[in-house]
Amino acid sequence: MPTLHWRKSTYSADGSNCVEIATTPTTIHIRDSKTPTTPHLTVTPSTWAEFLPYVAESGASAR
Repeated sequence: MPTLHWRKSTYSADGSNCVEIATTPTTIHIRDSKTPTTPHLTVTPSTWAEFLPYVAESGASAR
């Protein structure tokens, strides 16, 4: 497995307590920044692309 480079959401105001993702050409890895050493979720890019509109919709309704 390649070394994953995790990045946090730009919506995290102080850079803590958020979702982090790491990408490879074939997978998207998702973890909780509060528990970075626990197992993480891995999905395909197509699954991630299908998920993103739901996140955008819930974020807009939370504002």
